[in-house]
Amino acid sequence: MTTRKRITQVRKLTDGDLFEAHLAAIGADLPFDRTLESGPQSVLAQPVTVPLGPAGSRTIGNRFATLPMEGWDATTDGKPTDLVTRRWQRFGASGAKLIWGGEAVAVADEGRANPNQLRIGPDTIKQIAGLRSALVESHRESFGTTDDLVVGLQLTHSGRFARPLGLPAPRVAYAHPWLDQRVKTTAADIMSDEELDHLVDLFVDAAEMAQGAGFDFVDVKSCHGYLLHELLTGFDRPGAYGGDFEGRTRLLRRTIETIRNRFPDLGVGVRLSIFDLAPFSGGPDGAGLPDEQAEYPYAFGGDGTGVGIDLQESDRLLGLLTDLGVAMLCVSAGSPYYCPHVSRPAYFPPSDGYLPPNDPLVDVARLLSATADLKSRHPAMVMIGSGYSYLQEWVPNVAQAQVRNNGVDLVGLGRMTLSYHDLPADILRGVEVDRRRICRTFSDCTTAPRNGLISGCFPLDEHYKSMPVRTELTKAKREADAGRRR
Repeated sequence: MTTRKRITQVRKLTDGDLFEAHLAAIGADLPFDRTLESGPQSVLAQPVTVPLGPAGSRTIGNRFATLPMEGWDATTDGKPTDLVTRRWQRFGASGAKLIWGGEAVAVADEGRANPNQLRIGPDTIKQIAGLRSALVESHRESFGTTDDLVVGLQLTHSGRFARPLGLPAPRVAYAHPWLDQRVKTTAADIMSDEELDHLVDLFVDAAEMAQGAGFDFVDVKSCHGYLLHELLTGFDRPGAYGGDFEGRTRLLRRTIETIRNRFPDLGVGVRLSIFDLAPFSGGPDGAGLPDEQAEYPYAFGGDGTGVGIDLQESDRLLGLLTDLGVAMLCVSAGSPYYCPHVSRPAYFPPSDGYLPPNDPLVDVARLLSATADLKSRHPAMVMIGSGYSYLQEWVPNVAQAQVRNNGVDLVGLGRMTLSYHDLPADILRGVEVDRRRICRTFSDCTTAPRNGLISGCFPLDEHYKSMPVRTELTKAKREADAGRRR
């Protein structure tokens, strides 16, 4: 029987004094505003101007963004279903004026993270364009105008975590002595320089289709342990795409440079894991611990210990991205596959996860602090933050403080949009937050897909709560809980 570390749930921190005292007790430096502003003059209602290309700049109407989800509910050939369309319509009605990617969309079949992930191609682009149209129309119906709405599409290759047919089918950047134990790989799974050359073409072709579908920008996804992120840690990889900093960043740079040259009016953003940690697993008490107590040289933005961060290379990469014309950076960290507490702090772990290694507010504070650090070094780059969902009732207070203090430009919401999609609209109107709809990080939206089920907020969204698949999810959770107690 394991004993869970005592962690105070955020929902019990019911007033500012309790919240502030708790932050001090756990040593989390997390500024928040006691008094919230509302209306058109509020901090979070102010517009942001972002240059997207030679054609000019675009105005993002407020300081909220929706973050991309990795869908598990498209068709097996990569087209949206009614569930996908519903999610995008809710993004449109959220009140956020920046839609960062909408959803992770694979540029090739082999790069899909699951058999029901969206894929961009000549046979799917009409339907993906329809998703954008549905989102925009939903926004127009809710708010009257779309002049200050900016919508992008996230392009991805899942690399080590590709499962296009449901079973692991990894394509990796190099032999990784820690992660290879989790996802079994062979030398044949390492992508050659020629295959990576072709991957640049796939991203560029996808960008062209996205522009034709009406998207304002594309996100060249470089986070969470997926292929472009893993390449940033390829210190031991020989050839053009590994080794020194220039080699490890070459694929990302080539991809962005080619897109910018061929489609100058299409904006390019990057979602980046600005730091990473070693893989974690449940320890004797079920709480997360690094897999090995050893040096860990494979973390981009890490300090070599596996548990600390060093943003020197992240800072250097942001400088290169700025030179390439990337005006927006969506900040994330770590990987939900091997250290989920880093970017998805949660009180309740997913079925294949571990109990929090510390109070999750410590992880929120670390991510927001690292974001503010890089923002201070690159003030001209529009930065979109993440990690806010765990704050729950305190999202608006911390969000306002971060934007007011220039720690970030826009506040990104991910998991929260599944349970409470229109939270940004409520905050901006000064409406009291509906505690019944707040994401409590039950992690069902992760547990379900990890067990081959569709992803959604089963505890709080009535649409998903009534689905028969919820019975399968409950069974999977019980089995996982029983395993952790052994």
